[in-house]
Amino acid sequence: MKSHHLISIIFVPLLVAGCAAVRPVSDAALGAGGGVIANQLSHGNPGITAAGAAGGVLLSEGAFYLSGKQTDKAYVTGYEKGRSDAVKQQYWILVHQQQQQKTLLENISLYAIPVPEQTIDGTILNPTTKYLRIEN
Repeated sequence: MKSHHLISIIFVPLLVAGCAAVRPVSDAALGAGGGVIANQLSHGNPGITAAGAAGGVLLSEGAFYLSGKQTDKAYVTGYEKGRSDAVKQQYWILVHQQQQQKTLLENISLYAIPVPEQTIDGTILNPTTKYLRIEN
């Protein structure tokens, strides 16, 4: 078998890596490629050919494992970044609210109104002071 056929058998699964059912195709292709290479190198020894096919499948599964591990790590990193951004956003919302309250309090004055003792329907109300809020 010519070397360009071997290269196409090995690298075709890598070209279709975006497909949904790529794992079984990749396992079969790399297993077949490993078997063909082992068959050529061992001059048809069936044990070595089977071992080469198994090695191709193991190579494919290892690549998928590493890809999945990297995807999981990227997901966790993105999740933590999102949580961090949410906390920062909440912090700045609170800071902004406190600044608005501070400026509102600077524009407010209170006018004291003394209320004398009163008797209403037999109930005696103690004298007190009420405050009228005036905004400037």
